[in-house]
Amino acid sequence: MRHRKKNVKLGRTKAPRKALLRNLAESLVLHGAITTTKAKAKALRSVVEPLITKAKKNHPIDKEKINQVLYTGKAQKKLIEEIAPQYKEREGGYTRTTKLGTRPNDGAEKVKIELV
Repeated sequence: MRHRKKNVKLGRTKAPRKALLRNLAESLVLHGAITTTKAKAKALRSVVEPLITKAKKNHPIDKEKINQVLYTGKAQKKLIEEIAPQYKEREGGYTRTTKLGTRPNDGAEKVKIELV
């Protein structure tokens, strides 16, 4: 039974899934919006939103946690210095998903996920 199991596997084992979500999170931070599948976007929200909350606090331990998820210093710097101050008054819900239709070859639902 999968009662109360929130981990979405995305058809991957742990290490490739973690790498995928880290790459998507970094792309979202750097570009502000990305196009991906609905399942990946829903999984990405659970990675990006806690990162923004940690960046808002701006404690040294929170910076270390951000460094563990994002690959490059450029993304870390942008998250802490540019993105987090925009959301100082906002309690949550930093991302928005917009449906774009289906992919022609396999019918997967495509969405655009962006920072609000």
